[in-house]
Amino acid sequence: MRRSDWVFPTVLLSLYGFFANCRPAEPFLTPYLVGPKNISEEVVTNYLFPIWTYSYLSLLCPVFLLTDLLRYKPLIVAQGLFLVTNYIILSFANSLPALTYLQFNFAVVTSTEVAYFSYIYSVIPPERYQRATGYVRSAMLAGYTFGAILGQMLISLANTSYFHVNTVTLSLMIVALCISLSLPMPQHGVFFKKKQVEVSMDTMNEVADGGSSRDLEKEVTGRSVKICEYIKTSGKQMWESLKESYSSRRLVQWSLWWALATAGYGQVFNYVQLMWDHIEPSSTSSVYNGGVEAVCALVGAAAAFSVGYIQVQWGVWGELSLGVFSAVGAGCVFLMGLTNSIWLSYAGYAIFKASYMFLITITMFQIAVNLSMECYALTFGINSFVALTLQTILTAIVVDNTALGLDIATQGLYTVCKHFCTSTVTNTEALTVIMEDQRKSDTSGKQETQSSSSSSSLQNKEQSALQAYTETAL
Repeated sequence: MRRSDWVFPTVLLSLYGFFANCRPAEPFLTPYLVGPKNISEEVVTNYLFPIWTYSYLSLLCPVFLLTDLLRYKPLIVAQGLFLVTNYIILSFANSLPALTYLQFNFAVVTSTEVAYFSYIYSVIPPERYQRATGYVRSAMLAGYTFGAILGQMLISLANTSYFHVNTVTLSLMIVALCISLSLPMPQHGVFFKKKQVEVSMDTMNEVADGGSSRDLEKEVTGRSVKICEYIKTSGKQMWESLKESYSSRRLVQWSLWWALATAGYGQVFNYVQLMWDHIEPSSTSSVYNGGVEAVCALVGAAAAFSVGYIQVQWGVWGELSLGVFSAVGAGCVFLMGLTNSIWLSYAGYAIFKASYMFLITITMFQIAVNLSMECYALTFGINSFVALTLQTILTAIVVDNTALGLDIATQGLYTVCKHFCTSTVTNTEALTVIMEDQRKSDTSGKQETQSSSSSSSLQNKEQSALQAYTETAL
């Protein structure tokens, strides 16, 4: 494949992203487990779902490194294979051990998502990054939204059973797996940029034709030394990128909020179906989870997209936005945990998700705008790991039946407390930044006009970059 030929891999990856995320059965996982699978709500909440969190954390670092070392495609194919396995188990297995393994299986799926987001940058030229990123992310969002709508239509209009919705999803995952096999193999990764060193077949053939085994041994030894040097050089590059990524106090603050917010969002997302089933049991009521997830995806995308068109100096006011909307998110979770109305819970979830998408877009941009692609990739991985670690700690203490093992409604209160703490800390820091900025403006004297003009110019440049970023971030 020519280096300039970016259309083919972008189209294939977009198709894969669409089908891999088109999962009509996903919004109805909890009703399916507590209904046809006959698993109690307590077992699902306090036993099964925590296994996914622990497995995801244990897999994230190895998969992150293997993704770059193996050059993305093998991990994407593995994700497609485990997606197929996931829905085979959901469709045909009923035993608790099988459903326990299912949590590990799905952890592999989620941990390999980094390969999907990174693959495109290794097969296309840098000048095509912006457009290609927009395509692959839009395909993922479109697949998720279409899958949720399709699932809701099958349940509500066609009166399809949960089992058959899972078999429909299985067929879509098989299509995704077939597409993943067609992806071109990248020639290098972000950190491991050289081709993997291997013992050539020519050398093996020479030995088979009468060459000395000692020559082969020397060849293997020499290449082993090269591999060690290669790994050492790549590790040094990663360390330099790490120091660059976290050398700024503000970048550390934004990264910390990213981790805290993502941990809270992940906790709500994982257990929201259980919350809805607790408020209005799926065994006795109509379920609209698919429609709600589709609406939330569109509302969240619109909120994220709007960031690029809001005329605000995010470097000054961004942290205050984080604090205010974190408080809004906490209020929404509090409403979801206390209300007995399923529609109020749906509305609270929609606002919560829109707030998160709005804020995470600001955060990702503020981090990415000052970093190289290598540093941003490493920062993304580390922040995701910290977020998952925080989520795992919260799960181990609050959810796991070996610890507190709280019911789903009480768990929501702990999540509310975490959001309010995040909001308080962020608002305090934001007010400090605003007052410092105001003090500098008041003491600028005669240079105030020039400073204002410079600040306006900087803000316009930042706004243009932010618009381009949000258009591709979806």
